[in-house]
Amino acid sequence: MPFFMNPFKKQDVSDFEGVFVPLAQAQRHRSVVSAYDDKKDDQIGVTEEKKLESPADPANGYSSLTIEGLRAEIELDLAASGHDTAYDRKSTVINKAIQDIGMGRYQWSLFALCGFGWLADNMWLQGVALTLPGLTAEFGPSSTQVRYTTCALFIGLCIGASFWGIASDVIGRRLAFNMTLFLAGVFGLAVGGGNSWVGTAGLFAALGVGVGGNGWRYLNITLGAITFVMFMCRFFLFHLYESPKFLLSQGRQAEAVATVHGIAYKNRKTTWLSEEILNEIGGTAVVEEKEKLSTSEIIKRNLNKFSTQRIAPLFATRQLALMIGVPGSLIAYYTVNIKYIGRKGTIAVSTVVTGILVFCFTISTDPSFQLTFSSLEAFFQNIMYGVLYAYTPEVFPAPNRGTGTGIASCLNRIAGLCAPIVAVNAGQTNPKAPIYASGGLFLAAFVAMLFFPIETRNKQSL
Repeated sequence: MPFFMNPFKKQDVSDFEGVFVPLAQAQRHRSVVSAYDDKKDDQIGVTEEKKLESPADPANGYSSLTIEGLRAEIELDLAASGHDTAYDRKSTVINKAIQDIGMGRYQWSLFALCGFGWLADNMWLQGVALTLPGLTAEFGPSSTQVRYTTCALFIGLCIGASFWGIASDVIGRRLAFNMTLFLAGVFGLAVGGGNSWVGTAGLFAALGVGVGGNGWRYLNITLGAITFVMFMCRFFLFHLYESPKFLLSQGRQAEAVATVHGIAYKNRKTTWLSEEILNEIGGTAVVEEKEKLSTSEIIKRNLNKFSTQRIAPLFATRQLALMIGVPGSLIAYYTVNIKYIGRKGTIAVSTVVTGILVFCFTISTDPSFQLTFSSLEAFFQNIMYGVLYAYTPEVFPAPNRGTGTGIASCLNRIAGLCAPIVAVNAGQTNPKAPIYASGGLFLAAFVAMLFFPIETRNKQSL
């Protein structure tokens, strides 16, 4: 594959020679086949001893290398999900195909490039805080008034979260994925040239749409340059394929198949997926057109789900004791897959502990005491956020996943927008009041989490 690729080129299966193999000759991933065995055995009540005696084989009426076996896998998954449309069937087939390809170069590259977005998000939230003293010294706003610069950034973050979330369900993930860093890089560089406090705050707001002495100028120019370099890497050095399930929801089945072929090609693997198999299991293209979702239907579907499946946004707090917090994400990676704990248990426990530790922070003004509880709070908060950012997109189906996560992120940013307002006003009366408000919101979020209706552990997202 060439080093530089045309980022606007639409893919076709003919672009990836040698990738396709017939299903009968394919190598199915062992975890996919064993998952079918476990679900089927649980359904009919087979004991562990019986499982060992009679593993899946053609003699038992199931073969993973036949269209009938694949259909049996799909029907078992759909029976558990409660949805059975042409889109659901074809989306599940695509899930199986991607699972059979396995984790490879494409996914690891995408993992790193997605990290650029999270890096930019946290980098600019920290960066604006570091620029406040410089803005006061150069432009004259009081140390209290200048905090509204953070509000300007969060206004942009609210707009960006809602706009790009919905837009990704309309124009696709690829364009939204790349344009966010582009806007953040351009306006990040422009912030360094601000000639007034109001103008600089406005540029921070514009920057937020992308993220969703003069030391402060050099700092912002540096951060803007770093962000723009990350955009260049995303756009020119890595060819991001459009989401196959987004393409499927838009009636672009051939492109969805080509995308899966492209992922297999990048990973140096083969795939059995073809339009014929999709039509065999999910119906013909005529049926597929009926399953195509309009923009209004996408938004309506998402808002209906949002009313019952989402929670109030978590209060945004400053990042504390980074090196202590990092292991929290690793622990969350392990606990979310433990039976009877899963996503819901992990996020609920970590949230309530975080809220308690926030209140404990106010007990003493001793620096060592506060550092200890700041570190512990960061540790459990990272567990909570790690699960939150994984769980949120999992509960939405692919056609409206961008809209759902965008609305959730927008509400998160609205809470973040309130943080400096609370700090400026309530903090003057009682310095501990903002901390009490933060801890209270964590505990309120914990109560809401107890009523989450969906556990996504060991379930495929459609």
